[in-house]
Amino acid sequence: MRIGIMAGASSGPDATLEALIALARDVERRGFSSLWMAQFFGMDALTALAVVARETKRIELGTAVLPSYPRHPLGMAQQAITAGVAAGGRFTLGIGLSHPIVIEALMGLDYAKPATHMREYLEVLTPLLRGESVKFAGDCYRVNAELSIEGAQPVPLILAALGPVMLGLAGRFAAGTVTWMTGPDTLANHIVPTIRAAAAEADRPAPRIIAGLPFVVTDDAPSVREKLARTLRMYATMPSYRAMFEREGVANPEDVAVLGDEAEVSAILDQLEESGVTDFNASVLSSDPEAKQRTFAFLESRVARAEAE
Repeated sequence: MRIGIMAGASSGPDATLEALIALARDVERRGFSSLWMAQFFGMDALTALAVVARETKRIELGTAVLPSYPRHPLGMAQQAITAGVAAGGRFTLGIGLSHPIVIEALMGLDYAKPATHMREYLEVLTPLLRGESVKFAGDCYRVNAELSIEGAQPVPLILAALGPVMLGLAGRFAAGTVTWMTGPDTLANHIVPTIRAAAAEADRPAPRIIAGLPFVVTDDAPSVREKLARTLRMYATMPSYRAMFEREGVANPEDVAVLGDEAEVSAILDQLEESGVTDFNASVLSSDPEAKQRTFAFLESRVARAEAE
């Protein structure tokens, strides 16, 4: 199981482009496989990662994830391929629907038919990412176009998916899925088997399953969990995440965070790997410098152990 680091999930003085570049260099130096950037209301993840690409040499760079509604699929493809050129083929595009509270309440866009929107979006986007022309007419999109970008390479696509419909689309169209706030049991018993079945039915390769979770190595898990309850409380209001909490048998977002000492968090990583998770995306949500350093040191040791095996 590859281990990557999540960026872009916080605001404040550290959420600058220079800080992101420094983090990416550190992630690469430590041997992590990837850096994934979330898209909230700070920097644009695609633009930022294109800059980061010029400051790194090895790590995979990916969005986790960009909401599809604000960008036309042609524009999304154009930006993603350009980022791929900047990264020399190390860029992976992760997209998702986002949530009604963001798309409707904040952006004023229509979220009435999310499954139709995403299916048509993928019908347009995926051939463009492969360097092909597209001719498509649907209810949401009517596109007849192709792109010509010097140095372009195919850009892998990851689709954020939690429910069966989105997991089916991910298996059919994408190279895999990326999850957030989804616990080990739900990944093992719902996410992994559902997307694998969809990919097999579409005669596609086994999909990547990239699991993102809050992750802190600590000797005081109850205290950290209490702090995370305030940080993560918005996820309790989103129906798609609430459904995942119910599947997991937990009440609150902080209950799926990976917290504990080295032995405890190592056991959870082992569980994730055994369930079929191919990539772990660690979101190190700690403001304590010592805890953050300890967490990165542990994750770095897991990377070294995997390379030695």
